[in-house]
Amino acid sequence: MPDFDYQVSREADGWPGEEALEAFVARVIGASSAYLEEAEGQPFPEDPPELSLVFADDAMIREINAEWRNKDSATNVLSFPAFPVTPGAMPGPMLGDIVIAYETVAREAETLEKSFDDHLTHLLVHGFLHLLGYDHIENEEAEVMEGLETRILATLDLSDPYQGSDPL
Repeated sequence: MPDFDYQVSREADGWPGEEALEAFVARVIGASSAYLEEAEGQPFPEDPPELSLVFADDAMIREINAEWRNKDSATNVLSFPAFPVTPGAMPGPMLGDIVIAYETVAREAETLEKSFDDHLTHLLVHGFLHLLGYDHIENEEAEVMEGLETRILATLDLSDPYQGSDPL
């Protein structure tokens, strides 16, 4: 299983402490990278690549979303790859940043009738795949990305979050 150098920053109320977040991230990203390496042949650098995670609130993610994507609204997760990478290609020494908004995750989890942790797990997997070059803009890309998410989540004993829906 590939190693990563995690930089975890808790920037909002509601989130557990940084140690708990780091353990959560290590479990989810560890399972994701192990699946990708073993089942998909995804290469990872020998030296642990850096991965930054910011656990924010809706106000913070809204500012970031407005500045970097020209969308003046909160969202659940944003991913910012450090370098362009093609799915399945070797990523660089820095993967990038994942930012997650507490209130949006909590609200969506309630609407979806899922636990907060299960929904957060899905969003971490989703954000991680973006850092590895996966996207869901086109239907074909969405099918690939959602399929990977579903298979990774299954390794964590979580159900298919897309069951019964069309690709995004």
